[in-house]
Amino acid sequence: MIENLSEEHYWALKAKEVEDALLARVPENKIRPRIEPTARLAELLGDPQKAYRVIHVTGTNGKTSTSRFIERLLREHGLRTGRFTSPHLVKLNERISLDGEPVSDERLYNVWTEISPIVDLVDAELESSGDDALTFFEVLAVLGFAIFADAPVDVLVLEVGMGGEWDSTNVADGDVAVFTPISLDHMDRLGETIEEIAKTKAGIIKPGAIVLSAEQKSEALKVLAERAAAVGEKFLTYGKDFGVTASSLNKLGQTVSVRSVAGEYHDLNLPVHGGYQAQNAALAVAAVEAFLGGGDQRIMDDVVRAAFADFSSPGRLQIVNREPLTILDAAHNEDGARSLVGAMRESFGAPYAVAVVSILAEKNARALLEILDDTFAEFIITQSESPRAIPAETLAELAREVFGGDRVHVQANPQWALAEAAKLLPPTLGSAIVVTGSVTLVGQVLKLKQIEAEQDA
Repeated sequence: MIENLSEEHYWALKAKEVEDALLARVPENKIRPRIEPTARLAELLGDPQKAYRVIHVTGTNGKTSTSRFIERLLREHGLRTGRFTSPHLVKLNERISLDGEPVSDERLYNVWTEISPIVDLVDAELESSGDDALTFFEVLAVLGFAIFADAPVDVLVLEVGMGGEWDSTNVADGDVAVFTPISLDHMDRLGETIEEIAKTKAGIIKPGAIVLSAEQKSEALKVLAERAAAVGEKFLTYGKDFGVTASSLNKLGQTVSVRSVAGEYHDLNLPVHGGYQAQNAALAVAAVEAFLGGGDQRIMDDVVRAAFADFSSPGRLQIVNREPLTILDAAHNEDGARSLVGAMRESFGAPYAVAVVSILAEKNARALLEILDDTFAEFIITQSESPRAIPAETLAELAREVFGGDRVHVQANPQWALAEAAKLLPPTLGSAIVVTGSVTLVGQVLKLKQIEAEQDA
């Protein structure tokens, strides 16, 4: 151990070495439609993804929340769980969680040192054949698989990075394939229509899998049904086989009742906001019923009740302050923005609200802003630390075209943007600040709030 360096700090530095090594690779927003390099790396490591059972989750919006809900239900059954999600909000370790907690810096580093020589070997093979070295996400996925095998876990809840068929996570075979709502996003890689995108995502359905789907557009549902009929065991859908039967607001979120495949669960306290989160929770219950008993076995009420009460979804309608009410929501595409707009009306009573917004360059910024128009009184345009963020002044020019100049303010520093938003709120109860537009902005603000909380402690 380095002299005068605490053990915690030492391992944090070692974990930073792992992150730096990963970030030196082709970034995840440049994911290539290939799966063979990931399969080769996993094979040389003994296929760690085959050491546990898998629930595979894909879709456009709601993947991370649904994955977190599924994992919490499984953990309440006493199973040792792994959870792989992306992107992270504050720290890379969040993507690889054991029993609901981010992997420790020590374990992350130790497993990395075990697999990195094999990573180098596969890089060399690829380069000698004229192909590109392994990408950030290809290596991260296999690092996660190795960490989960090392733990070991009983079951992995595995969120797809992008698409499905050629995504690196698809070297794993899911016993259960879960589809959250599918919409237009990443069209440069996944296809220009709902049908094309659904076809790519349907690639996670493996022979004998039970397939569950959230409410879908008809084009997507047709594709999923055809793939499930061809190779899956059964196909269960929101509305027909399971769903939310009742929902009402409470002080911490909502109280919901769920009709699932194997039974009904009534008056469950769900401490997250938004009607779509209740639907995600219903999908999670059905997925766990399918995983544990093929959809024929009801979960004990106490298990569901305890798991629901502990559900969380950081960065999704997350309240980080009450005075003034400050909400973080990582809406970064049109459907995400529509969900935010609906939640502001239905869950928060349509308050006077100021939006703090940053958007990444590859997104349809105009469409996002237009959806937010009627919900927010004023907009502060800022810029997250991501190199892909649209410069604040450039985004502000577009915002003025959409909202008019009087409603648009510019503050490139997110911390100062929050302070300016607070000054713009009227001196009455019921107003709100909403930070939205990109995951990177939400993560940056969440980190600021965590630092503030530590300083106040």
